[in-house]
Amino acid sequence: MIVYEFKVKGKEAQYRAIEEAIRTSQFIQNKCLRYWMENKDLRQYDLNKYCAVLAAEFPWANELNSMARQSAAERTWSAIARFFNNCKKKVKGKKGFPKFKKNCRSVEYKTSGWKLSSKRKAITFRDGKNIGTLKLKGTYDLNFYDIKQIKRVRLVRRADGYYAQFAIDVKVTIESNLTGKMVGLDLGLKFFIADNEGSCIPCPQFYRKSERQLNRANRNKSQKFVKGAKPQSKNYHKARNRYARKHLGVSRQRKEYCKRVAYSVIQSNDLVAYEDLNVKGLVKNRHLAKSISDAGWSTFRQWLEYFGFKYGKVTIAVPPHNTSQNCSSCGKKVKKSLSTRTHVCPHCGFIEDRDVNAAINILKLALSTAGHAGTYAWGDLPSWAIGAILSFNGESLNQESHC
Repeated sequence: MIVYEFKVKGKEAQYRAIEEAIRTSQFIQNKCLRYWMENKDLRQYDLNKYCAVLAAEFPWANELNSMARQSAAERTWSAIARFFNNCKKKVKGKKGFPKFKKNCRSVEYKTSGWKLSSKRKAITFRDGKNIGTLKLKGTYDLNFYDIKQIKRVRLVRRADGYYAQFAIDVKVTIESNLTGKMVGLDLGLKFFIADNEGSCIPCPQFYRKSERQLNRANRNKSQKFVKGAKPQSKNYHKARNRYARKHLGVSRQRKEYCKRVAYSVIQSNDLVAYEDLNVKGLVKNRHLAKSISDAGWSTFRQWLEYFGFKYGKVTIAVPPHNTSQNCSSCGKKVKKSLSTRTHVCPHCGFIEDRDVNAAINILKLALSTAGHAGTYAWGDLPSWAIGAILSFNGESLNQESHC
């Protein structure tokens, strides 16, 4: 399954109708969650049936397409199922109990409630929300796919406008020529990645470079905020939107950079080994949280696994324990602090950059089958998951075109 994204163009009345559809979807999600909390032993089918009860009780909820209401209930059930899975697996820390949505940014349709134009350059939503016809702005061509292959359509609100996402059921695997090369990657803050051959790619630090502009935009927003005023002035909302657009630009820079580096690594190697980092736990360090978030390790891993599956390459995640401490030459442990950037082994005399030494250890662990194959990335779903709801509520799901 692949996801194509287009920016939609319409009138202000249509944008207000999209907002109303998003609020209705959020209302149904919260109502389904409350219904689950008050009743035991409910299943996904019960939540879908409850959508019909809500449509009969609230006329404005009935205006939303029936499959869009079911999709909202499925989002709630997805959060519930994830919570139970974490409990069964005995995940450390919080298990992720489902929460009520406060600021939903998208509404999702299934196979009804919408219709593409003959040239596939516009989409018309035909439910009671009166969204109407929206123009699709983008470089992808939907004419290559049958309408039956489009399993989901989602409308997403972002700081710079509204977007339409199409989840298309299509095979994404591509046969590629084998290079016979293997690489171990160490992710870091000084270098974005360092491999076992000594090649290092510097960390771009997009957020750090834009931090002064972001802080200035944030101050302008705060200056226009009036405490106790409801609603806030138009100037405040304009400043708030400018601030959000700057953050969105930094996020897109980081994602495109991770995508290019991951594609280059996969095309150059047949086996890629990397650390199975617990990024969620690492960002709890208040001294390194900003730098770790700016590096985009999780995004890089997602793209690495996606391209690996697409081009038939092997991606292996290995445990990161002591990969920086152990000597890659003799295997003995050499303790060093984070500030020590050069590995000097007192046992065998091996001298190497700290990150390169770690990359060599990562590749050795992968070849000794100490790791595990990379999980499915968000950009690719296995055949049994075709038609599943789009994950990452409101996040960008751009992918490269196959055309």
